[in-house]
Amino acid sequence: MASEEELFASVDALLAEEPQLPPPAERARLREAAGITQARLAQALKSTTQTVKNWENGRSEPKPPRLEAYQRLLKGWAAKYPPNGAAPAAAPAVAPVPAVRRPDPETSPGPAAPEAGAVPAAAPAVTAPSAPRRPEPRSAAPARPAVPATSHRPAGKATAGPAADPRFPHGPLAVLDGDGSAYGVDGIVLDCPAATVPELVEWALRESGLGAPRLHRNGKDADPLIVLTAAAAAKLGLPERLEDRRGLRLPEDHPMVRQIARAQWKLTRRGFGPWARVYRPAQAGQRQCVQLAVLPWDALDSRSWPGVADMEPADIARVLGVYARRVITPRGSTAVSGLELMTALRPPTRAVQDRATGQWISGHNPGSLGTEPVDPAPPEATPEHPVAQGWTGGFLDEEAYQWVRDVDLLTGGEAALPWAVGLDLNTAFLAASSRLTVGLSGPEHVRRPVFDKKVPGSWLVDLSHVELDPRLPSPFTPSGERPTGPAWYQTHTVAYAQELGWNVAPVEAYLRRETGAYLDPWHDRLRAAYVDTLAELGVTKDLTDAEFLAAMERHREADPGLAAVLAAVKATIKGGVGKLRERPQGRHYRDGERWPALERPTWRPDIRAAVISKARVNMHRKMLKTAEATGLYPLAVLSDCVVYPSPGRSPLDFLPYSASGKPIPGPFRLGPSPGLAKLEGVRELAWAVDLMEQGHNPARHIKGDGHDAKFDDGE
Repeated sequence: MASEEELFASVDALLAEEPQLPPPAERARLREAAGITQARLAQALKSTTQTVKNWENGRSEPKPPRLEAYQRLLKGWAAKYPPNGAAPAAAPAVAPVPAVRRPDPETSPGPAAPEAGAVPAAAPAVTAPSAPRRPEPRSAAPARPAVPATSHRPAGKATAGPAADPRFPHGPLAVLDGDGSAYGVDGIVLDCPAATVPELVEWALRESGLGAPRLHRNGKDADPLIVLTAAAAAKLGLPERLEDRRGLRLPEDHPMVRQIARAQWKLTRRGFGPWARVYRPAQAGQRQCVQLAVLPWDALDSRSWPGVADMEPADIARVLGVYARRVITPRGSTAVSGLELMTALRPPTRAVQDRATGQWISGHNPGSLGTEPVDPAPPEATPEHPVAQGWTGGFLDEEAYQWVRDVDLLTGGEAALPWAVGLDLNTAFLAASSRLTVGLSGPEHVRRPVFDKKVPGSWLVDLSHVELDPRLPSPFTPSGERPTGPAWYQTHTVAYAQELGWNVAPVEAYLRRETGAYLDPWHDRLRAAYVDTLAELGVTKDLTDAEFLAAMERHREADPGLAAVLAAVKATIKGGVGKLRERPQGRHYRDGERWPALERPTWRPDIRAAVISKARVNMHRKMLKTAEATGLYPLAVLSDCVVYPSPGRSPLDFLPYSASGKPIPGPFRLGPSPGLAKLEGVRELAWAVDLMEQGHNPARHIKGDGHDAKFDDGE
């Protein structure tokens, strides 16, 4: 039996391992009790007032070394200012009862609960691999005897960073080849003896040392990902291709599915498809789940992962490893990963202490969408949604631009210009999600409301009286046509009409009173992933505009693997936004029936509408400011691409600059950050005008590389 000294030593080790903070409301109470302002606290911690506000409303958590300093300060205050004059009680080091999350029937493998109250280990910085290496056997993750590496890859650019999580010594994933070699990140090659899928799952969980730490202290660790090459899939008994091209899964009576069931493993409702999740119910709070990606079944779609499926296993591992460390370990398509990232960064539950009993229980995590799905208001729903059946009051139409200017509105001066130049905004949806206040609760119906731009919701208002220059698209419709009467608009669209100086008088609205910047951590992580990957490709923030344009011309050739990561990050952004309004699938669906996506708390078409509305308004504002500064008006717009007539082949020939050579604030600006612009393509103006006369959109074809721009509305 352990002695008291040994038990105290163990407890002290836990206390030292993961510093704990009181709940956000208690942090604010302690600061106020001490008579310290948020600005003064920010100054002491060498931070900003907004950061302190975020800590006190639960939107973010401090990171080391501020975490330890903040904890020390709060402990000192807690000793001086106990709640209600009572003696302060010591907070437990680790919550003994994990938070419970409702499993998603489409994406969750089982009733595993997040280990609430634990602080995540910092994600390691990306390190490109040198030659593949086989790790020495470890007691924590036993492996077969090491053998010499069978192949070598050229060394890549290394980035120094913190050590990997010791629980997952071999990184987040491995790519399995047909000879039993599992290629991991950083050049690791593991020996995998598995001959069947159940054996592979057991190996991944018990021996591989694969996985990744949670992205939020109240979240859950990432499951190991095993990517199967064609040779590995054949060795495990999987067919060369999926016969069910609609359902994209093996039939339930397939020998592989029966083999998994006989071994007492389960599959999610998705079944065994390109992204298969094999699991058993959690035991003692520990998940037992492995994610499989089957390459010959197009798990890595070439649109989102260009060229990756054709790479060597070590190179695939490198690309996916970079993505896993900067974004998230893939759990499906980039769209699925984008949605999963939202939940991973804003877990719905956390451990809270019951004041009456002192026990730790599962409670709502402030700023999250919770565990229960929320139905939209009728105008926010899709026509097939149950709440929209019988609804005749119109629907929200917040979509990205698809607009072409009337050719008759081209002036003689514009027609005399020789070139059409396309500008593309970097990750426009991501830029729109920054500091975006969205509704966290269900809709509340209000008649004759007074418009408030701070309240997210849907407003029925007539904007047909707003007169704007016809050489610009209307900011209120995706077609760019002027509204003809009352219609439903998201808050940002109505606020922009007010910004332009026009009166708005809503007839009715569906508003959400509980609000928050739900997408902030999602934005911050994806923004860093985009900017950092672009910088590794040679496109950095310190370049001049001319240097930026030159770097963008050659960045894909600098490193095809990193270029694929960049494409995947962009697909994750658009796909994640689209998943917020996933439509029903399958030929047997009938309008009015619920479909699986509706059972997710993240099925939120109103949040998708808010992102796209803000993105479209941002685009219009830039076009208006560019016209005011240069006198030039766009020829066409497609989502985040706009085409201008230009005297030269470069954006530098028409974008406005000050006398000192700096870009003028307001119009389009060049640069690598989200929301700034890059060159999409250049063609002769006569080519663009010819397309416009035929009713086609030159923004769709301006790239001129044989690959037409694909319009993407986020779905």
